[in-house]
Amino acid sequence: MSGIVIAAYGDVGYRCTKWLLDAGEPVRLVYTHPDAPGEERWWESVADLARSRGVPVKLVASLDAPSEEAVVRAVEPHFLFSFYFRKLIPARILSIPPKGALNMHGSLLPAFRGRSPVNWAILKGAPVTGASLHYMTEKPDAGDLVDQEAVPIGPDDEALTVARRVTEAAVAVLARSWPKLKAGTASRTPLDLAKGSYFGGRKPEDGLIDWLRPAQEVHDLVRAVTRPWPGAFTDVLGPRVTIWRTRLSGYGGHDTFPGKIELTEKSVIVFCGDDRPVEILLARPEGQPDMNEAAFRAWTLARG
Repeated sequence: MSGIVIAAYGDVGYRCTKWLLDAGEPVRLVYTHPDAPGEERWWESVADLARSRGVPVKLVASLDAPSEEAVVRAVEPHFLFSFYFRKLIPARILSIPPKGALNMHGSLLPAFRGRSPVNWAILKGAPVTGASLHYMTEKPDAGDLVDQEAVPIGPDDEALTVARRVTEAAVAVLARSWPKLKAGTASRTPLDLAKGSYFGGRKPEDGLIDWLRPAQEVHDLVRAVTRPWPGAFTDVLGPRVTIWRTRLSGYGGHDTFPGKIELTEKSVIVFCGDDRPVEILLARPEGQPDMNEAAFRAWTLARG
């Protein structure tokens, strides 16, 4: 068999690339992204991994440049894999490998197609997500499904916890599918996109808390974008406060309104649009260190 070209980034990118290299498969070229300034990288480097195994690496923002088509053709790959590569790969490159170009996506397709699938699944209150291996087309996350594996999302699970589960599922799906792909016996199931969903990328400013929303939605936003993502934030407490962790509170108040702040014996609660509060467990006021619930209560009390 001729070689494999991989375009990869992130934890799924690292782990799936490592699985193929550890299996002794002929990875001939790895594309990956330069690390973005200011981004908190919690995964190991795809570039360092490939270089340590003697595989040529190209650091690129995308594969859109016409010259990249010639580079890939020169490798004569039978397979091309995208493992959490952040940009769509042009159709002219997808058509090069005779055995297919496949992508590993962090959801149970066709649900949560598009960017940031783990964060969106939590934000939308999904109880389950997973990893899906599918053939690539010009349309994002739309090609035939090869295999997928589900992982649970608990009611208080944060994005990093779920992302690591998705990584393990992705490696399991790749390990299960690879022998069939090589043999040409892997299944191909068309996706019914009408039964799925699509979401775009998220920006730090999307973390602004709307206290008019129900308490469950506020809690889901906090856990969807907490560290290592930029976090949910609010200005109802005076300066901007980034809220890293909350829990739904059974506390019942009087004359409540969205954004109303109350101090309990141990913590600070804020009421939401459904008259239910969320309890703040970990927060960072602007210019201050992180504060647990007791410290944040004391800080709020001192501000009057």
